[in-house]
Amino acid sequence: MIARLYGKLLQKTPPLVLIDCQGVGYECEVPMSTFYQLPAIGETITLMTHFVVREDAQLLYGFATERERTAFRQLLKVNGIGAKSALSILSGLSVEDLSNAIALQEVGLLTRIPGIGKKIAERLLLELKDKFLPEAITLASGAKAIGNDVLNALLALGYSEKESLLAVKQLGDDFDVSEGIREALKMLAKS
Repeated sequence: MIARLYGKLLQKTPPLVLIDCQGVGYECEVPMSTFYQLPAIGETITLMTHFVVREDAQLLYGFATERERTAFRQLLKVNGIGAKSALSILSGLSVEDLSNAIALQEVGLLTRIPGIGKKIAERLLLELKDKFLPEAITLASGAKAIGNDVLNALLALGYSEKESLLAVKQLGDDFDVSEGIREALKMLAKS
């Protein structure tokens, strides 16, 4: 199995890249999130890879981070999602956005990706519900730690993960833990 490539970037044509590793050229498909992070041609590059052997082909998929590769592998485990669909999802959403969509069960965000219909999006949300960590909810940079504290407090009070995540996501940028809990509880009381 080929787990990682390190070498000189020879060619980049979306979604394919060609990497020279000690005289052997490896062609891999990469999601657009990785493609945009590629260095200039001739520069050294390292990609985490996923190798697939099929009856008619041997395919190599490359990723800038281990987190992207892990997300790709989780997507492949979903019934009806192949490598092309998984690459399309990771090209349309960052891993953080995908985690948020799964945690918040946002079908609409997934159906915006070409090739992903409502049924497949719902299956993705159902099957990946416990595979992606909810702490990936995107908060303002200064509010992230406080937001996690508020989230944990709401969970301890017995609110569901989905309700708690929605309430924390709606909080503004400038709040402390006690204010955040109060505001989140007000929001939850209204719903």
